[in-house]
Amino acid sequence: MDKVFKALASPARRRLLDSLRTRNGQPLGELCTDLDMTRQAVTQHLDVLEAANLVATIRRGRRKLHYLNPVPIHEISERWIRKYERQHLDALRDLKKKMEKEDHG
Repeated sequence: MDKVFKALASPARRRLLDSLRTRNGQPLGELCTDLDMTRQAVTQHLDVLEAANLVATIRRGRRKLHYLNPVPIHEISERWIRKYERQHLDALRDLKKKMEKEDHG
């Protein structure tokens, strides 16, 4: 998960992921054009995203297409966000029950 957090820490890499979320399966050239980055910069960012398993690639002839893999982000959500949400929701439920009980005396 450290690789995923590191990859997500960069605004440029988040823009790449957003671009793939909008239009999955883009080749390098399209990603460069959409984000106004050099090929070298995009390639370096894609390498980090691939190492974190956030981007998967498929070769189609001479083209290498890039696809968003949302699974690591979902795992972060399940491990780090939902657990904390549950506690807050339980606390709100308990408060609601307590307030309703006081209203009906």
